[in-house]
Amino acid sequence: MDLQTLVILLLTGLTAGMLGGFIGVGGGIIVVPAMIYFLGMNQFQAQGTSLAMMLPPIGILAVMNYYKAEAVDMRAAMILAGAFIIGGYLGSRYSLRLDPNKVKLAFGIFMLLVAVRMTWNAWKSLNT
Repeated sequence: MDLQTLVILLLTGLTAGMLGGFIGVGGGIIVVPAMIYFLGMNQFQAQGTSLAMMLPPIGILAVMNYYKAEAVDMRAAMILAGAFIIGGYLGSRYSLRLDPNKVKLAFGIFMLLVAVRMTWNAWKSLNT
């Protein structure tokens, strides 16, 4: 691995971790586009690498901070985790059967819709 790739990976991971801890976004929102556009990975490589990155550290230190602040509903988290495991398996099986460009388009549309909705809701809250 060359130095430029190492630096891009370190900066991407740091940015994703900081945003995850700060506003609760999943690392994939940062990591997948960064690996596609800065490292030239295809959609499936970026998704698989992003998921592998998240397995061990999936926010252990961030969760500890929120847990100490009594801001974690462990029962809800366990239910979500179980469903997430099943959904992740099914989603990855389906995704790998599709054209990577269609998956990239779906990913972009999803991020755009979420961004528009969150921005609209925040705008309304600030102006009421």
